Amino acid sequence: MVEENKNNEKKTREKPCTTKQSSKKRNRKEVAIFGNYRNYYGYRVGQDLEEDPRIKALKREWFEGKKCLDIGCNSGLITIAIAKKFCCQSILGVDVDGDRIEDAHWTLRKVVKMSTHKLPSKTPKSADAELFNGLENHTSKSPTEVTPEKSVDSPLVQGKDLFDIVSFQKGNFVQNWRPPEDTYYHTILCLSVTKWIHLNWGDEGLITLFWKVWRLLQPGGVFILEPQPWSSYHNNRTSAANYKTIQIPPEDFQDILLDKIGFRRVENITSSLSGSKSGFNRPILAFWK
Repeated sequence: MVEENKNNEKKTREKPCTTKQSSKKRNRKEVAIFGNYRNYYGYRVGQDLEEDPRIKALKREWFEGKKCLDIGCNSGLITIAIAKKFCCQSILGVDVDGDRIEDAHWTLRKVVKMSTHKLPSKTPKSADAELFNGLENHTSKSPTEVTPEKSVDSPLVQGKDLFDIVSFQKGNFVQNWRPPEDTYYHTILCLSVTKWIHLNWGDEGLITLFWKVWRLLQPGGVFILEPQPWSSYHNNRTSAANYKTIQIPPEDFQDILLDKIGFRRVENITSSLSGSKSGFNRPILAFWK
């Protein structure tokens, strides 16, 4: 009887520990208040797609030989794909999350390695799937380990080392990120980012985004915008203080960019596309300065 009581006491003492472990397990669920989900693009581009479907909407003339900026680059998949496909002079990816920037450097090294050691048996589809799977399983390393080193083996884009074309920086574009002095861009991308800026910094943050893009674009430059619809804001409202105070719905972005910011024309560049995978079937708009 005494032994049984001791066992019961032991179980009672162990129970809070189990509850604590369960709580820790729940806390490990990814929280991304800035939309900085790990492998945000990769998990939407499965083995049945050779590339992100949005790439098909972009035109070479906007990137070839041009200086480009990708706002909210996440793990760098789109940034690197554009550099390789369209032969940019340079393209810089900026993201608020340092972990995603580390992933982006890892992605760049992975792409270089895969491009350098091309295997005849690998199709583009299987190669992309390998890259996405590798990124998903990749464990972020320290910043000193992820800085890409130039390699004589790295793939060339119009005679340039890919590491000389693609770069990544951690920074909050709306609040404090600044480009090098006297740097302007021919093309700026902002894909699936406006919702997170809107929810975290409200209408003021959104207008700041638009004004900064305008100032950083060269005359004749292109701003490529993929805004999330208002219906998607609802899913993330609990983690954002500005949800109830937002006065500018996404359907008004176009008018603001044309009438208030000063862009001269706009084109829906996805209107002619069909068959996009669910999740990336939103309109993508191109605005010309």
